[in-house]
Amino acid sequence: MQNSLVSILIPFKNTEHYLTECLASLLNQTYTHWELIIVDDHSTDNSYNLVKSVADADSRITLLKNEGFGIISALQLAFSYSEGKLITRMDSDDIMHTSKIETLAKNLITHGRYHVATGLVHYFSEEGISDGYRNYENWLNKLTITGNNYSKIYKECVIPSPCWMVYKKDLEAVNAFNTSRYPEDYDLTFRFYDAGYKVIPCENVLHYWRDYTTRASRTNPHYAQNSFIDLKLHYFLKLNKDISRPLVVWGAGKKGKTIAKRLITLNIPFYWVCNNPKKIGKHIYNQEMKAVGSIATLEHPQCIVSVANPEAQSQIKNYFESNDKQSMQDYFFFC
Repeated sequence: MQNSLVSILIPFKNTEHYLTECLASLLNQTYTHWELIIVDDHSTDNSYNLVKSVADADSRITLLKNEGFGIISALQLAFSYSEGKLITRMDSDDIMHTSKIETLAKNLITHGRYHVATGLVHYFSEEGISDGYRNYENWLNKLTITGNNYSKIYKECVIPSPCWMVYKKDLEAVNAFNTSRYPEDYDLTFRFYDAGYKVIPCENVLHYWRDYTTRASRTNPHYAQNSFIDLKLHYFLKLNKDISRPLVVWGAGKKGKTIAKRLITLNIPFYWVCNNPKKIGKHIYNQEMKAVGSIATLEHPQCIVSVANPEAQSQIKNYFESNDKQSMQDYFFFC
């Protein structure tokens, strides 16, 4: 198995405090036939010199400077230099389990092309992990254990950006990283879904995900929720929307309003429903808000659910199931 070269792509910017641990976890991998293509995205701290000292001591490491700006440009550059049959990603502030590359490569080679190998993740932080992040970790890992990740793809990104591996040819086939659409990891997950690549189940924690207040996913505007909604709508309309069926948006909160505005901008007709009696009958963006019961008057509708409250989501799911509706066919949770 170690005959297969694995290319590891790492973009980095101002992560000098974490790079030593990240690179040490890579150098300690049980799988040794790898190359690292690591790209500095205009760091202003000592990150570049730190990586250079490690790269100078290991010929498997290629250090580059980003010719453009941002993570997508850095990934494009790294990918263009990759020579491995198998490709994986890593974040410069995280840590690999020692068997991460070996486990991902073994699973991917066993199942062959048109598969995505992934693993369980574990959040850690010096300040402690919030309930939100821990819930996301548990939710994501539950999907990965069964390989049923795509079943919840419109809720959140269901394949963690620094914990997957695919064949290089399969990345090329989905035109990976050649996009201006953020979040780039979520976009890539949708490309895998669109291509029909199957997720390989895994029960092992392979990646340790560091959280801290200045992490890009917390501070970069590209990772704001409106970017997520734009991405979700783009792929829903492309992959799952049946133009012969009426479209319903359920929920009139912040996310529901954002979805409604996007649909209006795109000139896509929809019905808008909610459970709030104070809003029913009123017009928002010149769109009448109707009661949930009006869904029953529509012929074979599809529904986007924008309600985030877990208890309300459970009730909404029960409503659809009691009416013999199927998730990812008749209704789609967008949060």
